[in-house]
Amino acid sequence: MNFFAVFFALICEQLKPLRASNPVHRGVIAWVRWTGRNFDAGRDHHANVVWGITVLGPSLLAALVYAGIHHFSILLALVFNVVVLYLTLGFRQFSHYFTDIRDALERADEMEARRLLAEWRHLDASELPRTELLRHVMEHSLLAAHRHVFGVFFWFILLSTLGLGPAGAILYRMAEFASRYWAFKSRTIEAPTNESLLQLSRKLFGGIDYIPARLTATGFAIVGDFEEAVNGWRRDASLWLHPNEGIILASAAGALGVQLGGSAAPGITPDRSKTFEMGGDMEATLADGSTPGQPPALGHLQSVVGLVWRSVVLWMLLLALLTLANLLG
Repeated sequence: MNFFAVFFALICEQLKPLRASNPVHRGVIAWVRWTGRNFDAGRDHHANVVWGITVLGPSLLAALVYAGIHHFSILLALVFNVVVLYLTLGFRQFSHYFTDIRDALERADEMEARRLLAEWRHLDASELPRTELLRHVMEHSLLAAHRHVFGVFFWFILLSTLGLGPAGAILYRMAEFASRYWAFKSRTIEAPTNESLLQLSRKLFGGIDYIPARLTATGFAIVGDFEEAVNGWRRDASLWLHPNEGIILASAAGALGVQLGGSAAPGITPDRSKTFEMGGDMEATLADGSTPGQPPALGHLQSVVGLVWRSVVLWMLLLALLTLANLLG
């Protein structure tokens, strides 16, 4: 049933993508704000309470609803899974930015591409040169694909196998959104956040994302240049400050044979402040802290799309085989 839930959710998401501003997204923002406002008094131990209510609360509720529905109808339980996955998993939740940026670059409208990147990632991209602009688009797209598809995919399959329905999908997306929301809020002078809550959310999401990040990197290696992807994973993952991001991007850079990483302007993410001097092979890593390979070009954006879709097909085939083996067994 898990295979069909993911399959139908992906089809629905392609046919009828959610709007960028939709009631569910607004509801999630309101929920995170409400829990922070009502349960965070600034003490260290309050961070655990806020995170638990914010992230675990919706996940447990989804598991209870699924259990109740499954008790009456397996078909309705499948529909519930598809609905939740439609809201949490899919490319179209971010791909419109990628497509619009690519179209702008094809028209040689770099100002519009910078504006779209700034709107998407809430950063100042006005001074980025073309090569660096392409690097950032590729990096953010690869990470977005992981967090909107592969990470959700892993946690849904894991907890659904344990009988918890779509709780894993909600757990992953809520943990990712909460860590991102509180990090964004902490940068807003008018609305500082509890530092303990910020650090806890980052730490817990890093733990939740530990295995999915490595599975995503493995998928990129299998469907791309395997040897270079593995070498990049081993050699260049430490170029990025956050280990999970570094593993994904280093593997993708090797799989595609393209330069990622390098010097980053202040405020630009993924955080590339950890240069080759702090890790990696100094002989193989370029002087600006980027991975070996070809400089980013417009054609590499299509290569990113191909890499991600081949990875989706890989994991769906694996899930289909596991489903078939379970049915036959």
